[in-house]
Amino acid sequence: MRLLPSTHPDDFARLTTDELRGRFLADGLFPSPTPTWALAADDRMLLGGLVAGPEAVVLVAPPELHAPSLLARRELAVVPLDGAVTVTVDGVDHVVAALDVLYVGAGDDREVAVAGEGRVYLVSAPAHAAHPDAVARRDEADGARLGEQESANVRTVRRYVHADGVRSANLVLGITTLEPGSVWNTMPPHTHARRTEVYLYTGLGEEDRVVHLAGPPDGTRSIVLADGDVVVSPGWSVHLGVGTRAYSFVWAMAGENQDYADMDPVGIAGLR
Repeated sequence: MRLLPSTHPDDFARLTTDELRGRFLADGLFPSPTPTWALAADDRMLLGGLVAGPEAVVLVAPPELHAPSLLARRELAVVPLDGAVTVTVDGVDHVVAALDVLYVGAGDDREVAVAGEGRVYLVSAPAHAAHPDAVARRDEADGARLGEQESANVRTVRRYVHADGVRSANLVLGITTLEPGSVWNTMPPHTHARRTEVYLYTGLGEEDRVVHLAGPPDGTRSIVLADGDVVVSPGWSVHLGVGTRAYSFVWAMAGENQDYADMDPVGIAGLR
């Protein structure tokens, strides 16, 4: 399992490109049916991926967690990116289509298995309480159309796991989809002092890329991401990106609060 250590903002500017990628980027999560994991020290967010097949794969805790099971003191979101899967939780089957989300609550003895087709993104956060399992459908999620074509940032923001939707202990998760011709996300850019946010970019072509900006608002750096890459933004880091074409991104947060509006906006003119 890849470990993404916590980084002090004063050290950010001194990192090389490879060091930036080593500390904030989880790539290569989808090579095989065997889950691949990365653990972010910030808010202990666990990020994983697998390529589902006809044979069910049981999700187990990576050894580095030192836990009896994946959901011991943790909750989980399962997000198929480009195919339908069946997720079996304690013997109960949940059919989850592309860009739907299955939330699975915490429990020491819970068993989760995944079968189907396509890439499956896994996001887990520590949980202090157990909440019911639930499937949030893309067409039924709380959505808002935002942005302007003149700014190339027309997008639909869908919230799945949040205080007024599927309930969780700490996790908040949604998916934003840009309209054709729009390439900028998350306007205005912002920081979250009380929670970490991670983005997984999807819907890009093989030769497409997103230039993701990170770091303190007055000292940003860029990280170039491909389809399926995940980038971690600590509470002190701004996060926004521009792509070579329209795309979607799965955003997930964990921290001490679940207030969607708890953010500190950063004016575009204030970025450096």
